[in-house]
Amino acid sequence: MRELGKFAVVIGIVITLVGLVMWSGFAPRWLGRLPGDIRIERGNSAFYFPIVTCIVLSIVLSLLLSIFRR
Repeated sequence: MRELGKFAVVIGIVITLVGLVMWSGFAPRWLGRLPGDIRIERGNSAFYFPIVTCIVLSIVLSLLLSIFRR
């Protein structure tokens, strides 16, 4: 159980660091602007759902986790 707690803390720190890097403006320009991301703008409202970006990030994270699991 201790190993699971340590793993959760490490994952939390990594997610926090990635969030800070993206928030500071060092995120890649393509992130969230891939072809297939849904964007609807009408008047003063906008709806944006980066579905393709979510799929790409999911695949990359799955590959990374499978590499580290071995």
